[in-house]
Amino acid sequence: MEINKNIKNKVDDTLNAMDGTEAVKISPFFKDRTMQKLFVEKGEEPLIWSWFSPRLQLAALVCVIVLNVLAFVQLNSNEYDNNINEFTETYGLSSGLDTSLFN
Repeated sequence: MEINKNIKNKVDDTLNAMDGTEAVKISPFFKDRTMQKLFVEKGEEPLIWSWFSPRLQLAALVCVIVLNVLAFVQLNSNEYDNNINEFTETYGLSSGLDTSLFN
């Protein structure tokens, strides 16, 4: 039974050591400051495309639409067809039949 007595002495020594500790004095605002540091909203990390802002996106969209409209108008004009026909005749690419995909 000496083992049990030895364990009881160790437990008693541990509890007595706890009695000797003093209370820790902390600032009354410690919890608030800690919570603010832990849960403060962090700013979003910049993405690769962060420079492509909505204003720049709108400008790019307008440019693409204008370019498409100009290309469509140019494609439908007779001048374009005449230029293509002249080009094909000049370089001998014309087969004599008018089988263009754009007509």
